[in-house]
Amino acid sequence: MDFIPTTVAGLPLHPLVVHFAVVLLPLAAFSTIVAIYIPRYRKGFAFASVFGLFVGTGAAIVAKQTGEKLAAQIGFPQNHANYGSYLQIAAIVLFLLGLVWYRSFKSKPTIKASGIGHLTALVATAVLVLTFLTGHTGAEAVWKNRLASTDQNTSAQKTSGTKKYSLKDVAKHSSSASCWSAIDGNVYDLTNWINRHPGGAAVIKAICGKDGSESFNGQHNGQRRPADELKNYLLGALS
Repeated sequence: MDFIPTTVAGLPLHPLVVHFAVVLLPLAAFSTIVAIYIPRYRKGFAFASVFGLFVGTGAAIVAKQTGEKLAAQIGFPQNHANYGSYLQIAAIVLFLLGLVWYRSFKSKPTIKASGIGHLTALVATAVLVLTFLTGHTGAEAVWKNRLASTDQNTSAQKTSGTKKYSLKDVAKHSSSASCWSAIDGNVYDLTNWINRHPGGAAVIKAICGKDGSESFNGQHNGQRRPADELKNYLLGALS
């Protein structure tokens, strides 16, 4: 969907639109379940629930597309992307089932939940779970490492930032258990970043024990956020 913009007023569109998906979609899914199993709420909740599913599904689709565009610029949080794909599919299925259920309910009102109602409720439950997982992995990709490492790395930078290391020192740490890399004249311990890297663990493993300047600069091309993230793992200067 190339017609969807990447930014709005200078801000990435993805984190803006994703709030519609993670708030409206689960709200509509929950109210759909309520309407299916509590007959007295069905009349008041049914239409609003299906309409909410329509808007929430649209938001999920836009969030997925804008997320892919944002990932192309700053890196790819794989778990978040996977859950986003599953959520998009589940939301579409839920909206279609909800529409069928609503038309069935309107044409043949009944107190008991129908077969299509049970199926709709099941998919709605899946949407609730996937919404949580998508939102959680997205927040984790943005904040977990930043919050967890701020204090310890600030201290580490004060004590070890003036130390110097050679490429021979770096070469001794060439595995995922202890991964050092030299980038632009500095040495970094990337061990804890391997499984958190938005672009995948293999990218970091490829530069363990060696000078990763070319790989880092080729991937990020002077982007500010990756450079700021890298500072958290500074050991010292390359001698």
